[in-house]
Amino acid sequence: MQLSRRTLSYAAIGATMSVFALSSARAQSRLTLPAGSVILVRTQTQLESSTARVGQTFETVVADSIGLDNYTVIPRGSRIRGSITYVQPATRSQSGVIEVSFDRLTLSDGTVYPIRGRLTSTDAEERRQIEQSSDPRVVLVGGRGGIGAAIAGAGSQGSSSNNFLSALGALLSEGRNVSVSAGTTLAVQLEQAVSLRARGTRRGNSDATVFTSADMIRAAQQELARQSYYRGTVDGQLTYATQRAIFEYQVDKGLTGTGNLDWRTVRSLGLTGIVGNGSTGSSGMYLTADQAATLRRDAQTAAARQRQDLSVSSTGRFGSTVYGDADLDLWFALSAFADNASLYEQVIRSSNTNETMTAATRALLNAARRVDTSMSSSRASNSVRNYWSAIRSRLTSLDSTYY
Repeated sequence: MQLSRRTLSYAAIGATMSVFALSSARAQSRLTLPAGSVILVRTQTQLESSTARVGQTFETVVADSIGLDNYTVIPRGSRIRGSITYVQPATRSQSGVIEVSFDRLTLSDGTVYPIRGRLTSTDAEERRQIEQSSDPRVVLVGGRGGIGAAIAGAGSQGSSSNNFLSALGALLSEGRNVSVSAGTTLAVQLEQAVSLRARGTRRGNSDATVFTSADMIRAAQQELARQSYYRGTVDGQLTYATQRAIFEYQVDKGLTGTGNLDWRTVRSLGLTGIVGNGSTGSSGMYLTADQAATLRRDAQTAAARQRQDLSVSSTGRFGSTVYGDADLDLWFALSAFADNASLYEQVIRSSNTNETMTAATRALLNAARRVDTSMSSSRASNSVRNYWSAIRSRLTSLDSTYY
């Protein structure tokens, strides 16, 4: 017996070490933040077109930790370096202009990654104006906008200064300098994808979590297409058209317009059952909002049919139908499950953590098991049994051991 316990202890230690090694290997893996992704940062110093000089650098701080699928890749407080590539002070007739680029990401632990980023905007009108050109020069223009400047695009990357200033036209008419104070939020858009080291699994989801799996993108494309935001191919690829559709959806729903498939957008689209690694509720997580709504409706139908079979009126009066205690117990259990399914749908639509939604799933399954117990001893009609069988088959996607 002693040998058996020792052997089991060694096995347990070995299994634990294997899990630890696997987790460590995953934590060291590299993940790609795709081109077009937007990172929100805060300026550390003031930007003034009256005093700025070409070549001058400035630091910005990442506003919130960036997660990629199941991992954190850019901790909050990391820095992105900006550089002034063009500057024109204001004159009496023409506003000041500053053009910037972003070339270095420094994580909170000192790890440095070269990047290629440009300025963009989370404002709907500014973003649409920028994207009128295929590859514009994006600049800060004095005298407009709520940040001490407007963000505008004109010409193309190869345009001369005179040409792109001419293209800005009336935007320069204020005749005032750019004056962006320290602490202002700017949006940095990656022009090239960046390969980053995973820095440990996330606990729950933050608003800045970005989802890049093909399954998640495909699901978003399908839902965006259903709501008439996306008209491209549903292929799971994060194309410009997909990012554009996400941006338009975010603007219409009052979300921060980045074009990232972030947690807020996933939740708003009802895709919370699809996790970062591309698996869905069938892997034992939770239903999507649409699936939860369907489950709730079916549960309400099953409870209503059982009440009908018992000849119970809307006021609770029983008819002449003969019924047993088990039949009445089944009606109560089905009604309770329908209420639980409604609560479950509310949790899925409003929660922002995996832990909360997984706990709600466990509670829902417990309510379903109470119906199973009542069903087994009742004289339920074939109609009620068929309704419940369909519900149970959906619940197996939450837990493969349930059936």
